[in-house]
Amino acid sequence: MSEARKNPFFEPYNTPHDTAPFDRIRLEDYEEAFMEGIRRDNEQIEKTINNPAKPTFDNTIINKDDDTEGYYDLLDRVSTVFFNLLSAETNDEMDALAQKMQPILTQHANDVRLNERLFERIKYVHRHHRKLTPEEKMLLDNCYDGFVRSGALLDKAGKDRLRQLTEEASMLSLQFSQNLLKEQKAFTLHITDEAQLDGLPETAREAAAQEAKQREMEGWVFTLDYPSYSPFMTYSTQRELRRQMYMARNTVCVHDNETNNLEICKRLINLRREIAQLLGYKTYADYVLKHRMAGNVKSVYRLLNDLIDAYKPTAVQEREELKKSLPKALRQENGLEPWDASFYTHKLQLKKYNLDAEMLRPYFRLDKVIDGIFGLANRLYGITFKENNDIPVYHPDVKAYEVFDRDGTYLAVFYADFYPRKGKQGGAWMTQYQGQYIDKKGENVRPHVSVVMNLTKPTADKPALLTLGEVETFLHEFGHSLHGMFANTRFESLSGTNVWWDFVELPSQFMENFSVEKDFLRTFAFHYQTGEPLPDDLIRRIVRSRNFMVATNCLRQVSFGLLDMAYYTQKGEFTADIIPFEKKAWRKAILGKQLPDTCMTVQFSHIMAGGYAAGYYSYKWAEVLDADAFSVFKRHGIFDQKTAQSFRENILSKGGTENPMTLYKRFRGGEPTIDALLKRNGIKRVKS
Repeated sequence: MSEARKNPFFEPYNTPHDTAPFDRIRLEDYEEAFMEGIRRDNEQIEKTINNPAKPTFDNTIINKDDDTEGYYDLLDRVSTVFFNLLSAETNDEMDALAQKMQPILTQHANDVRLNERLFERIKYVHRHHRKLTPEEKMLLDNCYDGFVRSGALLDKAGKDRLRQLTEEASMLSLQFSQNLLKEQKAFTLHITDEAQLDGLPETAREAAAQEAKQREMEGWVFTLDYPSYSPFMTYSTQRELRRQMYMARNTVCVHDNETNNLEICKRLINLRREIAQLLGYKTYADYVLKHRMAGNVKSVYRLLNDLIDAYKPTAVQEREELKKSLPKALRQENGLEPWDASFYTHKLQLKKYNLDAEMLRPYFRLDKVIDGIFGLANRLYGITFKENNDIPVYHPDVKAYEVFDRDGTYLAVFYADFYPRKGKQGGAWMTQYQGQYIDKKGENVRPHVSVVMNLTKPTADKPALLTLGEVETFLHEFGHSLHGMFANTRFESLSGTNVWWDFVELPSQFMENFSVEKDFLRTFAFHYQTGEPLPDDLIRRIVRSRNFMVATNCLRQVSFGLLDMAYYTQKGEFTADIIPFEKKAWRKAILGKQLPDTCMTVQFSHIMAGGYAAGYYSYKWAEVLDADAFSVFKRHGIFDQKTAQSFRENILSKGGTENPMTLYKRFRGGEPTIDALLKRNGIKRVKS
């Protein structure tokens, strides 16, 4: 008789570096582990609150049975794997289980944060504690404030209401994401007439043919996944088909069906407003910004308005130049439609710089890009990457690497998941399967970080060849991963990317700067067929074109920030219709035509389901920081190891152990200004 199978979450993983055993996990393991994790959590809380000893930092704030075999944080262990895969490799069964478990998990989180006896101990420690290190003090403050911000000071009626609101918001956020994924994956543009491929580069045709073959269809299939959608909108001469693609992408989740997100968005806005007001804040933005570098709503609007003032005149000029470049017939019609923008912007770029993405693609073979980016990390920080096929992965596309520090010691595990597929959300993100911390035995437990992207796939005839934009995306997410990999703090909740959200984008956006640096491109950009390096002339054109449409693109990001703030600065019940409200909210930053049926809000995962509610401005806030920080590297040399070491020690390794501005000033020597960004973008001229 064979031994009964054990749930892999319940025992040591016995894998390299204790990595998640994806090859042994079954769907039924999750629910069992969730429920046992909740039970163990509750048992631990009971031990804490029934401890007869006076509450202390050690027996209340960091009281974990780390030394009891098998009593690792099971709930965190299973939650991390499950919810990461829900974004990267989901299916109908996973979605159904998420719907089942989400209210249970939210109820448990509320049970912990609203436990009066537990909070009394935390409150006592907050007022009476031994001398603490700065990191211990940060953990204590975060713990106390986390309970307060979760309703610990409310009366019973308030706590009951907060439970209702948070549980409903949690379920609606999940439903939003599931609806969006289903809608985005449901659309295809199926072409059987080769003449309708006119204008499309060979890479796009081959990818579409491969997509059709995988679906057992004739001809070519285009989807709303970025590597399929973007080339179609940029190169296709078929204006009607461009219109179909544009409308499909920009009307997801507004149709009269079960995946409509309009009412979900409206309800989420109101739930968050009510949560904030229940906790004593005027608006949800006020609640969020208390723990952000910006500090308050006024500072956010000051940034957004300063950017509009600085960039809008140039954006108007850019749009006029684009209009003048249009064919006469189009100028005499309705003018530039949204589905024309990418197509004619590309033509203008070709005219001005003789440059387009397809010219560069042969030089950006993915395996060489990987070598280049890993090589950059080695040149800056001395770290090395080694693929390890013994580390389990959750999909054949995923690669797993061991990362070693300059002295050869093990630093981290790095997962890279490159290509679009059916059960994967669009976009790109960094996450982790294990955070860094120092356990009670003094061992520095190293992180397992993951980068998930949707890059151009290889075809039967060509390797994966990327656009420059995709190289930038890789660099961006890799910057987040460095933040995770270099984490070196005592407590996991303060390590790596566990920082204020308008600081978290600094390491990622900082890395994007290298994408147009000749000395970096020279290390990996070789033609995939001939081996010839990227020509100097092309590099010059890349650098010259870096600020092509820079003001237009800036206003696009600002418009998203305005929309986000418009929703989350609501003081009264939000009753407006989403679509017209959206168009009014961001009008100040919009120059092009707005169509009555399109809607961004219903697919705006960042602010509806992704944690950026009242925080989308963070991308522009961090852009000011990244331009300022990179100016230091430009002054000393983009590969300067002394500067890189300072960046690592003062920012990348410190996580959330100190105030972000304190960390930044320690690296920079002062507070950032907008000047470096304006100079980089050509908005403000550098004094000679």
